[in-house]
Amino acid sequence: AACFATISLGNWQSRRAQEKRDLAARFEAAGRAAPIAVPGAAEPAEKLVLKRLAARGRYLPQFTILLDNKVYRGRPGYFVITPMRLPGGSMHVLVNRGWVAAGARRENIPAVTTPPGEVEVEGLGLDHAPRVLAAGSGPPAGRVWQSLTFDEFSKWSGLALQPVFLEQHSQTPDGLVRDWPKADFGIEKHTSYAIQWYLIAAFSIAAFIVLSFERARPASR
Repeated sequence: AACFATISLGNWQSRRAQEKRDLAARFEAAGRAAPIAVPGAAEPAEKLVLKRLAARGRYLPQFTILLDNKVYRGRPGYFVITPMRLPGGSMHVLVNRGWVAAGARRENIPAVTTPPGEVEVEGLGLDHAPRVLAAGSGPPAGRVWQSLTFDEFSKWSGLALQPVFLEQHSQTPDGLVRDWPKADFGIEKHTSYAIQWYLIAAFSIAAFIVLSFERARPASR
């Protein structure tokens, strides 16, 4: 029973590792593919997520927010998120434009330069905003947010959004840092767990054999 249970757990971890390998392969393929233009009409998420995207439109700096608790090379700061109005309708896409350093004091919110007029950016389409270490809870207030979802931002801003976050990889003269860390899919973690479960299964078989011989051995006089 122990052998069957631990082998099942090992197989499950192996399947999770393979799922993560497939996801990593999709990321690599997206980086090599030609960019897909983000349309002005609503699109389903599967057509945009994990794709290399190009968006052309106008930023709405009045709706720029800063995602808190992002550290770059040991310095605290924020990710700058600005919606872009797409041509041909009232649809928008949220662009993670990059990192900006925090001020010396919490109340010193950094100024962010937003390119005027029509701009074009390229990057990777993601299904969620960058994860942050939330320092509190409750509805967002002001420009600094602890977390971000499509519904939350749409309700706050009144803007219609494409179901994708565009992580900007192209360069823009706005002073922001776009040195994105390589995605960690946790493949090694799942592989390590699988090996541990398989070793426990092997140990349970060995223990069963040893104990069986012990039971079968005649008692000495």
